[in-house]
Amino acid sequence: MALKLNVITVSTRPGRVGPSVAAWATEKAKAHGAFEVTAVDIAGFNLPVFDEPKHPRLKDYAHDHTKAWSASVAAADAFVFVTPEYNYFAPPSFVNAVDYLFHEWAYKVAGIVSYGGALAGARVAQMEKLMLTSMKVMTIPEGVSVPSVATHIGEDGVFKAPEFLEPSMKAMLDELAKWAGALKPLRG
Repeated sequence: MALKLNVITVSTRPGRVGPSVAAWATEKAKAHGAFEVTAVDIAGFNLPVFDEPKHPRLKDYAHDHTKAWSASVAAADAFVFVTPEYNYFAPPSFVNAVDYLFHEWAYKVAGIVSYGGALAGARVAQMEKLMLTSMKVMTIPEGVSVPSVATHIGEDGVFKAPEFLEPSMKAMLDELAKWAGALKPLRG
């Protein structure tokens, strides 16, 4: 049975470039061949600020948006979060989406494709890893950092990845496959 990878677009704001970067990451993940890949966009779930009456550890969800988000996360063995950096931190959409669930995250692996200005979202990657680890997600050191992302977006809105990102993407996908396979038995 193939390992399932969700490539998650984190940004939900109007005018975002995340979907374009995520389309590239999804294409690379599919070409890699180790995963059955699903493109997931947090914006499509319309998650308001956490509004469930019961704690996520109970998995007793009242709202359809939570049930849909739960099913999406539960179906995956691994994640690639495609994320911008907001004010030296993770976007609120990421924090909120992670907080909605608990058990669905456990014993899975995640890599991060960050983008931004000169620092390429390096700080957000560290912040998101810290939060994911508290949800029992194994975060790998390998990742992809896209500097000056605006310079790689064409007039057509398509992300044109610079060649130097290729080795990082391959290394991240290789590690995700190893860890996803190793962690799968823990989820019994």
